[in-house]
Amino acid sequence: MNTTAHEGGYDILVAGGAGVDTIVRVPELQVPPGDSLSVPPVRDYVAHTGNGVARGAHALGLATKFIDFLGDDVQGQQILAAYAADGLDFSHVVSPHGTPRGVNLVDARGRRFSFYDGRHPAGLRLPRAFYLPFLKRSRHVHVSITGVTKDMYADIHRLGIPSSTDLHDWDGVDAHHRAYALASDYVFLSAAALHGRLDAVLRSIVEQGHARLAVATDGAAGCHVLQRGDEAVRHFPAVPPEGPVVDSNGAGDAFVSAFLYALAKGRPVSECVLAGSVSGAFACTRAGTHTEFIDAAGLRAGCARATTAQG
Repeated sequence: MNTTAHEGGYDILVAGGAGVDTIVRVPELQVPPGDSLSVPPVRDYVAHTGNGVARGAHALGLATKFIDFLGDDVQGQQILAAYAADGLDFSHVVSPHGTPRGVNLVDARGRRFSFYDGRHPAGLRLPRAFYLPFLKRSRHVHVSITGVTKDMYADIHRLGIPSSTDLHDWDGVDAHHRAYALASDYVFLSAAALHGRLDAVLRSIVEQGHARLAVATDGAAGCHVLQRGDEAVRHFPAVPPEGPVVDSNGAGDAFVSAFLYALAKGRPVSECVLAGSVSGAFACTRAGTHTEFIDAAGLRAGCARATTAQG
């Protein structure tokens, strides 16, 4: 185990979700005729969902702790070097199965399709003796849906620590995702796979689980929010990117990190949504999965401009 000392408590603990993405830029998201195609340089980026939330929260100034498994391999060393350069407080357990990877195809409009390497065995879990000291010092925990975090919820609930998760493109049915959905206080997901069932799925999350709030992001259509006690799902418009869309990889993680940042500052839900939308739009204008993160000053300025534009 590799641990890092921290003098104070953490604003946010991010559990699980470190890896490396290989980005392949293609003309369109379909296999062309023939058996080969010349593409721009193929690059590897430190990535994956927990990475995006942790580095996004860190860039915004939250006291952030990130924990996960890493392999003793080239990809693990790449991740450790990136976090050392960022000053991100990261601790890990070495996994004999290696560091998770993904291959993401990105088309000319910045849309992506990801092939995720889920190399961790289904029963692999972060050891309780490893995560519990960090959990006890945290004011909020974001739990990635990678499976290695599943057993943490008993301690999260026992300690009364608010939690969040991102279900990504959950279909509203899959049991693995549902376990995270019903155990978390703040639930984020994409509307992409819900196909007309959005309101019903959001309501099931809030009514059947711990959730105080559920948010479904919907790309250029904005996002949909249901708070516990609300009569109906509320819709919020998208914030247009302030530049050409280069790559949508990491936009959802950027939304989550800025939403949680605003939440930690005690802002109302509408302002949390605006912060998330500005951060997500910013991420779409940057190449790679997580190559640049909006900071607090940039977020404030972006929110001010978006408010003026919407006003």
